Amino acid sequence: MTTVEVLYFASLRDAAGVERESVQSGAADLAALYEELRRRHGFAFDASRLRVAVDGDFARWSDAPRAGSEVVFIPPVSGG
Repeated sequence: MTTVEVLYFASLRDAAGVERESVQSGAADLAALYEELRRRHGFAFDASRLRVAVDGDFARWSDAPRAGSEVVFIPPVSGG
């Protein structure tokens, strides 16, 4: 199991009900981690609609979560 800090923004924050949470996961990659969280919180977006960043840098969905890292899932935003 790997523990990461996950930050949520915009609609993901609204669905999760929190801005951040510490998550323990056995996910092999960031895509699997997101799917775990999507099921838990009922996120509307699938991973293809999001960007992911780890420790402040954009990452690939195929990257493995690293213990102690900060993971951010970035939903599409609408401007006005």
